[in-house]
Amino acid sequence: MTRVAVVGAGVMGCATAWALAERGAEVTVHEQFDLEHERGSSHGRTRIFRVAYPDPYWVRFAQDAYDGWRELDAELLGLYGLIELVADPALTSARALDECGVPYRLLDRKEVEALGASLPDGWTALHVADAGVVFADRARHAFLEGIDVQTGSRVESLDDLYADVVVVTAGPWVRELVPDVPVRVTRETAAYFRREGAPPPSIVDLNAETGGHGMYSLYDPVHGLKAGAHHAGAEADPDEDGPPDPAIVARISEWVRERFPGVDPAPVAAQSCIYTSTVDESFVLERRGRVVVGSACSGHGFKFAPAVGRRLAALALD
Repeated sequence: MTRVAVVGAGVMGCATAWALAERGAEVTVHEQFDLEHERGSSHGRTRIFRVAYPDPYWVRFAQDAYDGWRELDAELLGLYGLIELVADPALTSARALDECGVPYRLLDRKEVEALGASLPDGWTALHVADAGVVFADRARHAFLEGIDVQTGSRVESLDDLYADVVVVTAGPWVRELVPDVPVRVTRETAAYFRREGAPPPSIVDLNAETGGHGMYSLYDPVHGLKAGAHHAGAEADPDEDGPPDPAIVARISEWVRERFPGVDPAPVAAQSCIYTSTVDESFVLERRGRVVVGSACSGHGFKFAPAVGRRLAALALD
C-alpha cells in the first residue's frame, strides 16, 4: 500500500485525501492549524458552483467536478441557478456551453427582476439552472470522513515526512515548501447582507472593465446573501492576520445597491480570505520526483475540488 502525506487541509488537500483513499492509498493529512481556521482560502459556508465558463476547457473540468460532488454527496450542492450579467454579449459563456452541450437560456429584464436582481440597460443575462453553491465547510468535512488528519502539524521540510509520496496542497504557504511555484498571494474581501426569502441564484457580473469575472454574489445560509469583488485585494503575507478591506466592502455595498433593489446594502458582516493565483488563473498540478504539487486555485477553484483531487491522486499513484 502506497503511503501518501498530504500537506494542507484546505479543500484541495481534503479532496486529494478522499481521492487517494478511494484508490486504496494509506493517507495522512497534515494541517498546521485546526480544521476550522480562517487563515487560508477554504473557510466559510458557501462557494459558487457553476459549469458556465467562456472556455470549453473549464466547462469540461467543472462537469468532471460536478460528477465528483454527486458521488461524494449530492446534498453538498444547492442548485439555485446561476446568472451571468454581461455588458458585452461576447463575454457570455454561451458558445462554450453550446460546444459542451450544457443547457442555458437568456433572460429578459422582467425574468431577472423576478429572481431578485436588476439588469442594466443594454446588458445580457444568461441563466444556467444546474448551478448555485457548494456548502463549503460541510464539503471539507465530507472529504475527510475516515481520513487520518493531524492538526497543529506544521511541515517545515518535506524531507521530514515519512511517506512514499508527498502531495503539497498548502495554498499560500506552497512557496515555503516548493519555492519556484509561480503564484501571487492576495487578501480578498467578501461581505454579507441581510436577504429574506428563498435562496437566490448565484450571480457573476462580467464587464468590459475587468474583461471577465468582476463582482459576484451567492446564497449564504445565515445572512441570505454573500457578495464580493473578484481579484480586488492587495498582496499579503499569509502568516499575518488581515481584516476585511473597508474600501472593498464599500465597493461591494455599492454594487449590491445597484444590482439588488430588495436588499439592504448595509453589510451585516465582512470576511477576508486568501487567493493564491497564477497569471492566467490556471492550476498548477504536477509531479516532481516524490512530490506532487497542487496549487493556485486563483480564487475560482473550490468548485473543481473533486476533479482536482482525483487528478492529484493519479499523479501520486500512477
